[in-house]
Amino acid sequence: MTRLLVAEWWRRRQVATGEDLPFLSPQPSAFFTSFRFFSPQVLFFPEGTCSNKKALLKFKPGAFIAGVPVQPVLIRYPNSLDTTSWAWRGPGVLKVLWLTASQPCSIVDVEFLPVYHPSPEESKDPTLYANNVQRVMAQALGIPATECEFVGSLPVIVVGRLKVALEPQLWELGKVLRKAGLSPGYVDIEAEPGRSRMIGQEEFARQLQLSDPQTVAGAFGYFQQDTQGLVDFRDVALALAALDGGRSLEELTRLAFELFAEEQAEGPNRLLYKDGFSTILHLLLGSPRPAATALHAELCQAGSSQGLSLCQFQNFSLHDPLYGKLFSTYLRPPHTSRGTSQIPNASSPGSPTALANGTVQAPKQKGD
Repeated sequence: MTRLLVAEWWRRRQVATGEDLPFLSPQPSAFFTSFRFFSPQVLFFPEGTCSNKKALLKFKPGAFIAGVPVQPVLIRYPNSLDTTSWAWRGPGVLKVLWLTASQPCSIVDVEFLPVYHPSPEESKDPTLYANNVQRVMAQALGIPATECEFVGSLPVIVVGRLKVALEPQLWELGKVLRKAGLSPGYVDIEAEPGRSRMIGQEEFARQLQLSDPQTVAGAFGYFQQDTQGLVDFRDVALALAALDGGRSLEELTRLAFELFAEEQAEGPNRLLYKDGFSTILHLLLGSPRPAATALHAELCQAGSSQGLSLCQFQNFSLHDPLYGKLFSTYLRPPHTSRGTSQIPNASSPGSPTALANGTVQAPKQKGD
């Protein structure tokens, strides 16, 4: 629509000289000189999503697997009013399009950086290659490079060797239940340790004493369902216990272990295997299950078994310098008017602060 109204301006600029160039090059393009039907270049958007342009999200490694040179292209919108930000939360795509089309003029700067030739190490490691190109582009844009990325529709950030949600669904579930007038501490539920019991939506509503169909459907949708639309009652029990706030972290992690640990074929002790471990971290921290499974394998390498004992699990969740702080932060979320949460050790000093709305806030400079 803006192009029909002649309200969109494109400016092509040479990096080395800063000279404005015509948008269409007078020289024949490689499309016609090298290939008749196929272009020799492929365009990738390595972030794989949209953001508020405050920081550059972590690049996906797919575009860098081939290990061939790439040409970074920067896109800026130097307008006095930002109408093009389409992030995880905020205006929807239709509103963004309408606001942009309503402006008398929208300027888009497209800057072509020099071709980046990977080193031998980068050619063999697509993640290293992607990270280095991300830093080059972030420096050229004058914004931070962040570890924040999207896994499906879930915004996550890397903490140590674990990916955690910027805002776990557990917090959203708490908001839904509080809005319905339900206090998790007053729900009397019991789950059998080590054994799953699948329940449907009707039983879920009865256990939580919910009557509004919309609230029931919304709360039920926060839990992983099997092919028959049932959820594991242990998931519900652990989520409500975490939202209660009346248990200490030691009691809560012990309950999590008791719910999901399994009996051994030999020996009296119970162990927490990868499925139970990934379920706990997914429920409490919003971690994608593959990342939690990989971390479980690393934790088990120190021992001779394929599972974690209660002592090992609590050492990880309570006493580890990095992950212990992560659990204490997520299981005791700060209740602030702005609804933000800072991820512990998720970024280095001077790097952006991850916000609970899926965006990234750049650090304030002196005098701001």
